Amino acid sequence: MNKEEIMEEQKSPKRKPDPVKIQFLKSLPSKIIQSLTKEDVNAILYEDVWPVSLKEKLEDYIVEE
Repeated sequence: MNKEEIMEEQKSPKRKPDPVKIQFLKSLPSKIIQSLTKEDVNAILYEDVWPVSLKEKLEDYIVEE
């Protein structure tokens, strides 16, 4: 996905993502954003538990609690 697609996804009227998660997505390098699928973006924005495959893509950018 690219940044425009992410912004379009955020406009979805069905649910509101956490602003912190939106900022996290916006802060990622373009190379990483382009590697994300629509499902990955939805997981980041709306899910509390992310799939292992997504965690692997973002391993350099997330800190496990």
